[in-house]
Amino acid sequence: MTAKEKNKLVGIFLMAHGGLQAFAMIIVGLIYGGIGVAMLLGGRKNEDQLVGIVFIAMIAVLAIVALLFILPQVLGGYKIFKEKPNARNWGIAGSILSCLSFPLGTAAGIFGLVFLLGDEGKGFYLSGTPQNVFNPQQQPPPPNSWQ
Repeated sequence: MTAKEKNKLVGIFLMAHGGLQAFAMIIVGLIYGGIGVAMLLGGRKNEDQLVGIVFIAMIAVLAIVALLFILPQVLGGYKIFKEKPNARNWGIAGSILSCLSFPLGTAAGIFGLVFLLGDEGKGFYLSGTPQNVFNPQQQPPPPNSWQ
């Protein structure tokens, strides 16, 4: 597998994991936000309305925290997939954050970190010559050396 193929896989893995997390947070937000709105609008007592406000406030806090964890993964995965100039930095940040989510995020994060911090990833992003990554001291044969 070439460095370019591994780079695309890291991008896909990070975007897929970030997308799954975003989908899960949207579902949780809709459920608990709906409960909060129902308690706020349909509550008969002030305590019910207060609990509804607390539910809605907690969902807002959860959305902000989830965005802080999901955004670097999705943005890093996209930048890696498109081979943008600062993709390596975003990819490392996204991979570290995805390692916190076991088991799929850990697998995606470790694969991303091994590639981006390894010789292939450094060669792909820093030197631009991934062909000579494993043995950079190897010189090409001199011309007409077969004679």
